[in-house]
Amino acid sequence: MNDASGVRGLWCALLTPLDAAGGVDGARLARHAQSLLARGVDGVAPFGTTGEGQSFTVAERMAGADALLAAGIPGRQVVAATGCAALPDTVELTRHGVQSGCAACLVLPPFFWKDVSDDGLFAWYARLIDAVADPRLRVYLYHIPQVSGVPLSVDLIERLAAAYPGVVAGVKDSAGDWNNTAALLARVPQLAIMVGHEPDLPKLMRAGGAGTICGVANVAPALVRPLLAPGVTAADEARIAVFLEIAFRQPLLPGFKAVVAERNGDPGWTAVRPPLVALDEGARTRLFAALRQAGLADAAL
Repeated sequence: MNDASGVRGLWCALLTPLDAAGGVDGARLARHAQSLLARGVDGVAPFGTTGEGQSFTVAERMAGADALLAAGIPGRQVVAATGCAALPDTVELTRHGVQSGCAACLVLPPFFWKDVSDDGLFAWYARLIDAVADPRLRVYLYHIPQVSGVPLSVDLIERLAAAYPGVVAGVKDSAGDWNNTAALLARVPQLAIMVGHEPDLPKLMRAGGAGTICGVANVAPALVRPLLAPGVTAADEARIAVFLEIAFRQPLLPGFKAVVAERNGDPGWTAVRPPLVALDEGARTRLFAALRQAGLADAAL
């Protein structure tokens, strides 16, 4: 693996396109990633939350990452999301990410068991790192408790960073809780702290954070990029707030896929893997109309 210090700036948590049989469409995935890199995204992270990652098998996730690399996307621009409920699956995916030359692995905690202790989570991450046993490994801890149901406390993150310096390289904090992000910046300043909640980016960057791995970059990277810059304006912050308000009027991932389908003229992009359900025609029409009415069609559609 490359030095994870390169995982900074605007990274996209990739949507996962499906083929007619409902499998991962590797060619479409690679074209989507290439288009985003051409639009100024710094790197991509397949099979995270936005990518419906937990709906796909270990083999599908490895094949999807391979498709990106085979298409010529450099490993230094790929963060592999490798967290699974089962530790051996996480080890297999993480080892594959390391051996493929990905910049880092974004590792969700085991999410089935709730109310587990910090000691249990420390043991899980320690066994992962020790099992992969590769000096190239760079782990980004993935804190998204509203989805996983398993929070990663600041105490735990500080403990893991101290036990595995250099290997534990960063955190994706997607809780949308600025107090938690601020505590991470204060207590583990050696880690690259990234957020998934785009409105927090101006504060994060002023406080020395690293950037974002976010879903909005799939559809409107031009709305996110200014939030990383020292010259961010109130208008920039207002535009992302309006976009998110519209985006959350319907299920987020089907909505994002509908926008990509509209922009590309490719209806196949609307497909999601059950239990998610694609937006119906009425919902798509309302979404596109709202974006146009808000003056965001140029950014998203």
